[in-house]
Amino acid sequence: MKKIHLLTPVHAYILAALMTCLLPAHAAINIQVEQWGVFELTLPGPTKGNPFTEVQLSANFTNGVKTLKANGFYDGKGLYKIRFMPDSIGNWAYITHSNRWELTGQQGNFVAVAPSPENHGPVSVAHTFHFSYADGTPFKPIGTTSYTWTHRPDKIEEQTLSTLASSPFNKIRMCVFPQTHGTKGLPPKRFPFAGKPTKPDYSRFNPDFFQHLEKRLSQLQELNIEADLILFHPYDDKHIWGLDNMAPEVEERYLRYIVARLSAYRNVWWSLANEYDFIRTKTEEDWDRLFKIVANSDPYQHLRSIHNGKKIYNHTKPWVTHVSMQNGLAVTSPGSAQLYRDVYNKPIVYDEVEYEGNYASRWAQLSGQELVHRFWAGSVVGTYVGHSEFFVEPGDSDKFVWLGQGGTLKGESPARLKFLRTILEEGPANGIEPTDKWWNPNIGGQRGEYYLIYFGHKTPKNWSFTLPAKGLENGMAFNLDIIDTWGMTITPVEGVFEIERKDRYSFTDTHNRSIPLPQKPAIALRITRVIGSH
Repeated sequence: MKKIHLLTPVHAYILAALMTCLLPAHAAINIQVEQWGVFELTLPGPTKGNPFTEVQLSANFTNGVKTLKANGFYDGKGLYKIRFMPDSIGNWAYITHSNRWELTGQQGNFVAVAPSPENHGPVSVAHTFHFSYADGTPFKPIGTTSYTWTHRPDKIEEQTLSTLASSPFNKIRMCVFPQTHGTKGLPPKRFPFAGKPTKPDYSRFNPDFFQHLEKRLSQLQELNIEADLILFHPYDDKHIWGLDNMAPEVEERYLRYIVARLSAYRNVWWSLANEYDFIRTKTEEDWDRLFKIVANSDPYQHLRSIHNGKKIYNHTKPWVTHVSMQNGLAVTSPGSAQLYRDVYNKPIVYDEVEYEGNYASRWAQLSGQELVHRFWAGSVVGTYVGHSEFFVEPGDSDKFVWLGQGGTLKGESPARLKFLRTILEEGPANGIEPTDKWWNPNIGGQRGEYYLIYFGHKTPKNWSFTLPAKGLENGMAFNLDIIDTWGMTITPVEGVFEIERKDRYSFTDTHNRSIPLPQKPAIALRITRVIGSH
């Protein structure tokens, strides 16, 4: 893992003072960058030979307390860049290091200023099973997947961004590399390597490809959407391009290059692969090696995961920050959804639970109601669920769908997922936790303060006010709302419910009240403690 080198206060002061004094006249300037923004240094450099393989460039950045190393990259046309994301407010100084004299020893400084209101920093793990931004703001992912939306014509990509802007989604899974199938009518406009797609020069990157990706990442950031970047995938049919069958040294050079280019963007997550086990050319040891390259190259330690097909990766390994799971069956009930939490003791994100759609394959035939049900089944036990859709229009031979290419959404689930996101974001800052997991997994929350009960496909006539005992005391009082998760309504129940112990395991309403329910599926209850009660 990348280490932060801490300096003693004396050494830090001396280093910062020396670096400032040694600045050339043009460098000690009033450059300002937001905390968690991107400082970019551009330097002219050598063009002879192969700059991608022959030139090494990095810089050490210090604020007098800590020092971080950021690797640079060649951006074409004789220009080299180093990007840095300051994680604290104040003065930062830098000095470059390179194996080329014209790039080494370049010094300067800048000031990191307070972030704008929408800038909360990068997302990381919080409270073991959940997420928060760097400033402590909780992050409750309601994600979607659109694999190759950045490989479409500009008009379609702009349409995708417009769709996302009005959607509930605050995270999107997306492939870095294009895919070969499903692109007959819309072949990708750009390729990550120099040369032709069918005969790439793996020793040289195509800066235009990555500049375009960066443009889209910046636009996602403006929409407050996290970009879960899939670094490898198996969808290169018969190795037409060879992106799923590159030599180890090419893979490693690609990872170091993309991390150097993109890690300063605060909304980046790293997903090593989609359906990693379907890439038959790699072993588990290969994936371990690639994971460690990403972790060791990233000075900010962005979130890291890997997505399974039929075989599940060992997510207990230290370089995995959270679990990205494909398992639709697991979230058909809260009881099964919670089990992976106990296995991995990390955040569980069911990024693929099958899709809302009308396609012939069984993984793309969910109704909107069933997909929303799976979101609620996962959410009530403190896991997170992902969306996508696959609706094929009559005569659409190229299967232009949201899952693959973006565009517009056609399903019924997004509106209901926006409703769910509001419920979750109004809930406990520390996230939903199972409150009685071995006996009643349909109830989650924060003991003594907040409860969310989900009845799923059941249609009870009424509910007797009963809560699991842990965290409760006699005299506590609660308010109750009835939530129609599909109809998107919240109906407060009149009165306050004061509780008393019923037995060793539960507390009930002191008046033994029973709450009438709508007798239809997808009903939930929200129970919140009255402020100041007992």
